[in-house]
Amino acid sequence: MAPKLRFTNVAQSDFFATVRQRVDAYFKTQHLSRHANGAMWRKTITLLLSFVTLYLLVLVGPFSLLIRLGLAMLLGACCAFIGFNICHDAIHGAFSANKRVNHAFSLLFHLIGANPYVWSLTHNLVHHTYTNIVGHDEDLEVAPGLLRLSTEEPVRPWHRYQHWYAFPLYGLASLSWVLRKDYVKFFQRTIGQYAPPAHPRREYWNLFGYKALYYLLFLLVPYLVLSLKWWQLVVGFLALHLVMGLVLGLVFQLAHVVEGTAFPVPDERGDVQEAWAVHQLRTTANFAPHSQLASWLCGGLNRQIEHHLFPRVCHIHYPALARIVQQTAHEFGLPYLENASFGGALRSHYRLLYQFGRPA
Repeated sequence: MAPKLRFTNVAQSDFFATVRQRVDAYFKTQHLSRHANGAMWRKTITLLLSFVTLYLLVLVGPFSLLIRLGLAMLLGACCAFIGFNICHDAIHGAFSANKRVNHAFSLLFHLIGANPYVWSLTHNLVHHTYTNIVGHDEDLEVAPGLLRLSTEEPVRPWHRYQHWYAFPLYGLASLSWVLRKDYVKFFQRTIGQYAPPAHPRREYWNLFGYKALYYLLFLLVPYLVLSLKWWQLVVGFLALHLVMGLVLGLVFQLAHVVEGTAFPVPDERGDVQEAWAVHQLRTTANFAPHSQLASWLCGGLNRQIEHHLFPRVCHIHYPALARIVQQTAHEFGLPYLENASFGGALRSHYRLLYQFGRPA
């Protein structure tokens, strides 16, 4: 069994103590809550109304099958944006100070085909702790064997082409999530090197019950209401998920698998020679940080540095926090990685895929 990882560089702990103190002072002096404000609530209402509208237009709108297909693709993008903006904050406990409100919004994850309990284990606990560490961070296992996302993985002959086929694979991410991944992760004995405790009995009901509800809403209801042929239903379902998966895949990859980010290797005792917060700075990058459109659509995940350091703060506050984090990082001589635009981050990711596809 691999040793438990530890972040051992206590000499670096002053950075996080300082930046946390400054962030606390910001909220106190500005008399602000760390949670959702009016702008966040307006965005939440807009996204949920968009979801309901698109779903109903697909089912009962007076459109041709081709237009319905386009609407299904828009619905897939909307599902991804709901995941980023609402569910992600809620599962982190960042949307509201009220746990019941967070729980209620986390249930929306089921409506986009994912399980919030499994996500809290794989993302909140594992990815946020062991970011970019091979064998621990399962976000690096996008398509095990098919994609090589760090130098610690063996090179296979087909990896030399991964900078071409990676992007279609990202499109399959949400389809795998809906049909396979949640089940596999739920019944795995370990997630990375983390062994979760016994799952509460209600989570078994939630897993199978909400999955059945999702299949009912997105497969059975369209089939019955629209009188579709089976292959037409499959095409629409695939189109929705290809768009959703591509949006999800790109946003998460552009935050951690770009030039400049580190992929630390623990020593034989499981020690990582950095403090946890410094590890987050070295393994995470922002993209398009000054784009209001990117911030609105991605739920602040274009500012992943701030999210990884302060996951329990609503993303609506990240622009203000970014100034504090960047200044403090520079004072301590630490990296603060950014790609100025989405296109720049995409090109950086492409180049890194090309690099990882070849032996060092």
